[in-house]
Amino acid sequence: MKYILVTGGVISGIGKGIIASSVGTILKSCGLHVTAIKIDPYINIDAGTFSPYEHGEVFVLDDGGEVDLDLGNYERFLDIRLTRDNNLTTGKIYLSVINKERRGDYLGKTVQVVPHITDAIQEWVMKQARISVDDDGVEPQVCVIELGGTVGDIESMPFIEAFRQFQFKVKRENFCNIHVSLVPQPNATGEQKTKPTQNSVRELRGLGLSPDLIMCRCSSPLETSAKEKISMFCHVEPTQVICVHDVSSVYRVPLLLEDQGVVSYFCERLSLPIEVKPRKMLSKWKEMADRSARLLEHVSIALVGKYTKLADSYTSVVKALEHSALAVNHKLEVKYIDSADLETATLQGDPVKYHEAWQKLCSSHGVLVPGGFGVRGTEGKMHAISWARKQNKPFLGVCLGMQLAVCEFARNVLGWEDANSTEFHPESTHPVVIDMPEHNPGQMGGTMRLGKRRTIFKSSTSVLRKLYGGVDFVDERHRHRFEVNPELKQHFEQKGLRFVGEDVEGERMEIIELDDHCYFVGVQYHPEFTSRPIKPSPPYFGLLLAAAGKLPGYLAKGCRLSPRDTYSGSSGSSSPEADMSELKSPSLSSD
Repeated sequence: MKYILVTGGVISGIGKGIIASSVGTILKSCGLHVTAIKIDPYINIDAGTFSPYEHGEVFVLDDGGEVDLDLGNYERFLDIRLTRDNNLTTGKIYLSVINKERRGDYLGKTVQVVPHITDAIQEWVMKQARISVDDDGVEPQVCVIELGGTVGDIESMPFIEAFRQFQFKVKRENFCNIHVSLVPQPNATGEQKTKPTQNSVRELRGLGLSPDLIMCRCSSPLETSAKEKISMFCHVEPTQVICVHDVSSVYRVPLLLEDQGVVSYFCERLSLPIEVKPRKMLSKWKEMADRSARLLEHVSIALVGKYTKLADSYTSVVKALEHSALAVNHKLEVKYIDSADLETATLQGDPVKYHEAWQKLCSSHGVLVPGGFGVRGTEGKMHAISWARKQNKPFLGVCLGMQLAVCEFARNVLGWEDANSTEFHPESTHPVVIDMPEHNPGQMGGTMRLGKRRTIFKSSTSVLRKLYGGVDFVDERHRHRFEVNPELKQHFEQKGLRFVGEDVEGERMEIIELDDHCYFVGVQYHPEFTSRPIKPSPPYFGLLLAAAGKLPGYLAKGCRLSPRDTYSGSSGSSSPEADMSELKSPSLSSD
C-alpha cells in the first residue's frame, strides 16, 4: 500500500480537495486502484449537524455517512464509492479512544495524545486504506489522504505528529507528502511572492514532515525565478515544485499535473507498477475540458434556495448541472436566487431586491429548488414552483423542493389554502408533508432517513423512467426527516400530479411528475450525489435537456443523444466529432 498525504499551508480553502482528487485521477488513469481519506480536525463526529455556511454542503454516502464535501470531489473525480469511515474527524478519534478507555482496554495506563491518539489515527488510516471502493471489490494500491485546515493549526497537531511517526512505520518508499501552498501576487507590484510558502514549508519541516512535492496555487503560471527560489529555500528540486494556477475548468487540473511530470515522479519515488502508455481515462478528461472551453450556446438555470450567499452550499447540485449541461453541449449559467427575496414581505421592505429576484427567475430557462431545512424562504420557493408550473417552464424539485411542489399544488390546484408540511405548520388541517417514523425530535445528529435506498417505478410512461434507461428501479441516496403524506395520494393523482416512484414497501412517495407539462419532476432523494462528469444524473440531465429544448427529440430517438453531443469512444481522440459511437443514457440503477 502506498500513501500520499496532502497538507496545506498559508490559508484554508486553497484547493487541497481538488488537488488530492486530481492526483488520484491521474494515478487511476494509469490502471491503479485508488482510495481517498479526508481528515477534518474539528471535534464534531460528522458533518451532519453543520449549517451549509460553515463548511459548505453536507455530502451523503451510500452507507448514510454525512461527510465533508471533499469526499464528493473524490467520488466524482475517481468514480468510486466511499464509506463514512473515509472521513476521519478529531471527534471520531477521541470517541473511539475514550470508549476503549471506558472498557478498560488500556489496562490502567494514563491515556495520552501521544501515543494513544496518534496510534488510533494511524490504525484507522491503515485499516480504511485497504477497504475496496470500486465495484470490482479489489483492494486499493494507493491511498490519497487529505489533511484539512492549515499546517500549524492547534487542532491538527495530533494528526501531523501521527503522520510523522507513520512515515517511518510504513517506510519511505511507501509514503509521500504533497504540500499545497499559496503564491500570492499583490496588485501593487505584480510580483509573485514566495515568502508565505517558505514559512509554511519551514513550519511543516519543523514538525517532522518534509514535503516531496510543493504544489503552488497562484493566479497565473509560476515564473521560473519564483520556482527556483522555492526550490532553493524549501529543500526540493525545481522539478518538485509544481504550478497549479487558476484554470477555466477543474477538469484541467489533472491534465495540468500530468503535464508537469507528476506521474513519472510518483513512479520513481513510490516504485509504482505503471507502464508509460496512452491513458484512456485522461483523454476523456481532456475531451471534457476542451468541450467546456468550446461551448457557444448558453442555458440558464435559476437555483432557488436559502443558502445562496455561499456557492459551496450547493456544490454537488451545481456539479450535477454542469455535468448535464456539458452532455447537452451548452454552457451553464446558474442564477442564484435567495428564495426569501421572492416573497411579498421583501416587496414591502426592499422592492428593488424583490423585482431583481423575479427578473432573474423569469429570464431563466429552467428552475431548480434544491433540498434544505427550516421554514425561512419556503413561501418564496413555492412562488417559484407555482410560476414554473403555470408558465410551463422546466422544473426539478429535490427533497424539500419536491415536498414544496406538492404543497404548492395542494394550495393552488386542490384549493387547500393551509396545505403545508408539519415541519413548518404542525397544526395544518391539510398536512401534505409529515414526519417519518424514524424521526427522533430529541436528537439532531443521525436521526434522518440516510443513505442509499431503492425506488420502484410505478408507471411505464414516466419521463424520468425513460431517462434512467427504462429500468424497474433505481438506488439513490436520501437525506430527509419528512415525507409526502401517502394517505392523500389519490387527491393529487386525480388532478394530474402523479407519484411515479415509491419505496419498496409502497409507503413513501419518491418521485412526482406533472401531466401536460414540458418537464415538472420532483424527487425525494438527492440524485446529485451520484452524478459523474461522464455519467450525468438523469433527473438533472432531463432538466437541462428540457431547458435547452432538446427533451422531446431525445425521447423520440429512444433516449439517444445526437452524434454531435456524445463523447468519443476513441481513447486517442480529443474531438467529440471523431469516431462517434452513439451512447445510450447511463443507467444508474444497479451497482
